[in-house]
Amino acid sequence: MKTTVELPDDLYRRAKAAAALRGRKFKELVEEGLRRVLEAPEGERGRPRLETLMKDACGVVDSGVPDLGSNPEHLAGFGRDPERDR
Repeated sequence: MKTTVELPDDLYRRAKAAAALRGRKFKELVEEGLRRVLEAPEGERGRPRLETLMKDACGVVDSGVPDLGSNPEHLAGFGRDPERDR
């Protein structure tokens, strides 16, 4: 069956590129995605991401070590290749 679906331009481009990288047609990728969504148990759809689950826990533990990134002494030479600087 043929149908028309409206997609945001960026989503279409990403999907088209992903299909090409896999050596498949766009319609095959769409079909596979729909099958996966429809065949997944209801509880697995829309599960929250780990980032969302952990957002309230970030920064809760105090390690006792101040932020090393704010101390220039700890950043001296960061990203430099010691072999090249000789």
